[in-house]
Amino acid sequence: MNQPPVVLVTGGARRVGAVICRRLHAAGCNIALHYRSSADDAETLANELNAARADSVALFSGALDKPATPDHLVGDVLAVFGRLDGLVNNASAFYPTPIGETTQAQWDDLFAANARAPFFLSQAAAPALREAKGSIVNIVDIYAERPLAGHTVYVMAKAALAMLTQSLAKELAPDVRVNAVAPGAILWPESGKPEEAADALIAKTPLARKGEPEDVAEAVRWLMLDAHYTTGQVVRVDGGRALNI
Repeated sequence: MNQPPVVLVTGGARRVGAVICRRLHAAGCNIALHYRSSADDAETLANELNAARADSVALFSGALDKPATPDHLVGDVLAVFGRLDGLVNNASAFYPTPIGETTQAQWDDLFAANARAPFFLSQAAAPALREAKGSIVNIVDIYAERPLAGHTVYVMAKAALAMLTQSLAKELAPDVRVNAVAPGAILWPESGKPEEAADALIAKTPLARKGEPEDVAEAVRWLMLDAHYTTGQVVRVDGGRALNI
């Protein structure tokens, strides 16, 4: 009997990451759900999905800014599931870094989360993904193409992740497909965004509304499972906003 594909989703306990886990699980995948500090949310989600299909979700914790974590994380997933078919590099860090106030620690933190960890996770996962003829999906940002004021380091790191997507698509071909999803206005930052700023973003969006996490999750599902002749692409899920940035 064919075994379900196993997908590792980083930062999968909350927000868009949790919706991605639910969508891939509903499509028949087993989920290696990584989290850093959201243990309660991760356990709740795992219990929900395991109740729907027993032993289909396992939890893995780890700080992706630690150099040893990527190798250990992939090794732990293989020890539990015995295979790895997909990797979703969803975990991210986002906060402003105004010029004149940015520290080297902030630089290191934002690049570790948004560029370094996805690279080393992909490197660690590559042998198993080659064997499985698997797929990598990176979550980038429409600001990887054009800058967001006050967030220079973040947009640089996401631009690096977008280039990593294209480079790995060449490096890992023909065995592994590598693509990315670039969300627009989906969820506001938890720290809060002024209402007028949110309204301004929607005003720049041709579809005149914010998107839903499910929109991102469906793009990930398609790239992971159904886009058999697609690699090296960044799919914008932004309501057309990139047209007006």
